[in-house]
Amino acid sequence: MLAMQHSNSSGISALLPLSNHTAVAKEPKMEAVVAKNTTQPRSDPTAAGLTMTLGIIFNVVALIILVKAYNRFRRRTKASFLLFASCLVATDLAGHVIPGSLVLSRYSTSTEAEAGLGSTFQDNSTDQDASCLFLGGCMVFFGLCPLFLGCAMAAERCLGITSPLLHARLVTTARTKMALILIWLLALCVALLPFISLGDYTSQFPGTWCFIRVMEGTKATDLAFMILFSGLALSSLALAFVCNTISGITLVRARLKRSCSQRYTTRSHDTEMVVQLVGIMVTSSICWSPLLIFGLISAIRSYTSSTFSDKETYKHLMMTGVRMATCNQILDPWVYILLRRAILRKIYRITKKQASFKGSTLRRWEFGSFQNSEKNKVDPKSFK
Repeated sequence: MLAMQHSNSSGISALLPLSNHTAVAKEPKMEAVVAKNTTQPRSDPTAAGLTMTLGIIFNVVALIILVKAYNRFRRRTKASFLLFASCLVATDLAGHVIPGSLVLSRYSTSTEAEAGLGSTFQDNSTDQDASCLFLGGCMVFFGLCPLFLGCAMAAERCLGITSPLLHARLVTTARTKMALILIWLLALCVALLPFISLGDYTSQFPGTWCFIRVMEGTKATDLAFMILFSGLALSSLALAFVCNTISGITLVRARLKRSCSQRYTTRSHDTEMVVQLVGIMVTSSICWSPLLIFGLISAIRSYTSSTFSDKETYKHLMMTGVRMATCNQILDPWVYILLRRAILRKIYRITKKQASFKGSTLRRWEFGSFQNSEKNKVDPKSFK
């Protein structure tokens, strides 16, 4: 913001006539006082702390529900799905607590700096500390892990629904745990790329969080890192969409062709899992797409254009994007809390009762209207 004020004053002085240059030359002292008292807009720490607390509570509740369900279905086909889901919620919980604590710490540090020295964190600064590098790595790691896990869950359910025999032969608890370890390792390897000079993490507007360098001084490695991060995340969402679509179509066809109640019971479990997967996919797409798209556009424009004219607009867009991405870790648990088979059955019964009540009311109204119309009819012979 200080840079904006200086650039604006220099631009104005260049456009002023020569007779006004003396007046402009006397303004630096006054401008320095105004700049010292001007701070970047920051969010309320109380609201951030409340959001963090609610996210922890929701994730813990969802984790307890999933662990109980996993112990109940340990030896069934649903066990692998529940293991994936439990690890997803646990990852969301860690991704909510660790980066959130660092953000609050940076906020308190910047507040103390403002009170003591009159200075604040500067976004996209070149001097990076260990906490900023760690926070940037956490943003990438905990951003990729839920998307990878959601994609793996969708692929596992697609295989289980379309080829149940092949699923029973290939998918085991040991292989599921191995897949989880590989997913976490892949996300960790991507997050550690800046530590081997492939990209860089930097402080972002308004200085309380860190992410890939996409605004100022973007290099080819930064652009490649952002393309890799966005490409992996968007590809995971696209693959999850394809798998969930195939699973949904298969379930609809099976429901139309079902012939016995036992088959219906099995398909009801599959329907519950697919509904939860669709909820996860929709939530992740809405929450993560803005940050991925805005970050990619910002990195491309910063790297290809020497004059990034609407940089301030993209700074606010990035801040909005990271807030939406944080909401994903709060909304994910509600998918497992609300979209359970017991809850869905209650919603279905309530909806069915309401529909039958409206139908019976309509039939009674039609029957009463018919009787009244019959009574009001007059026999022509009575007038003879």
